[in-house]
Amino acid sequence: MALPETYLPAGLLRCGLCYEPMVQVDAGIEPGYQCQPGCRPTPLDAAQLADTIGRAILRHAPQVVPTTITPAHPLVAATYADRVLTHVTVGVSGTDITLAWPTTSTLLPNPHRNVQALRIAAARHLAGRNPQRALHLLYDSLTGINPATAPADLVHADAAARLAMVQLSLGQPNAAITWASYAHASLTQLHGPTHPDSIASLHLLATAHRSANHHQHALRLLWQLADHLATTDGPTAHRALATHAAIALVLHHLGHCQPARALLADTITAHRRAHPRHPATLRMQQHLTRIWCDCASTGHDHPESSKPVMPAASPWPLEKSATSR
Repeated sequence: MALPETYLPAGLLRCGLCYEPMVQVDAGIEPGYQCQPGCRPTPLDAAQLADTIGRAILRHAPQVVPTTITPAHPLVAATYADRVLTHVTVGVSGTDITLAWPTTSTLLPNPHRNVQALRIAAARHLAGRNPQRALHLLYDSLTGINPATAPADLVHADAAARLAMVQLSLGQPNAAITWASYAHASLTQLHGPTHPDSIASLHLLATAHRSANHHQHALRLLWQLADHLATTDGPTAHRALATHAAIALVLHHLGHCQPARALLADTITAHRRAHPRHPATLRMQQHLTRIWCDCASTGHDHPESSKPVMPAASPWPLEKSATSR
């Protein structure tokens, strides 16, 4: 992996001896950092400084390093230091450093917020055809934001949710969980749990956990989502019933075949009654057929009395071998 020639963002380093900024200089063989003339006998080794700072970032804030860079190298992580550090004070040696982490994320001045909004809008436009470019725009819009500690903020939450969507589209569910968690926590705090944006962020977080095969976490989040949708949309609304179908699929993944089949069969009946001819009903029936076939193929021996009653008008008749279990 080719390492960057400039290891640290400009303006990040300060000298702990003379309290002046440190800049990169040509030390002959390797690049180094120096402050005002006469303060230090020799420049500090730039690679050693970057390695120390990069290791700290990978330990405390790895989410700021794009997951497209693998494996994460300390010298690469150091190039993103200005996203989570306000400055770095350097003592006598390259390992004698003090990192200044922001304790809060204050609101940016309006021009900066406008730039953020433009980046988010551009990323939204590019997400479908150029997700890698969208990914970098969203990372740039979240410069300096640590999702583990950042306070609630609408602009940051929007960027974080969109970043999680792009990461999911690129097959990066674990990274998506980090940003989706921040987006949901932030929007819930600002709007309450049943606001449309909060509900959308909860669905995104559940989807990220399902994609990462965290089925137990996904189940808990989906039950919350179902409760909120029953309140806002009504218990027989399409979104509420679709969430119940998703819960059934997660239950099946967790090995709870009988509750999964019973819940999905009841959901199909309710969905067909409330939303006749809706294509989602057929998809739910396909899932139920697949679950029964999976039980048959893996030799599950469920008591016949637990078998759910299938809707009479089902367009997807079950295989005899599946229904015999």
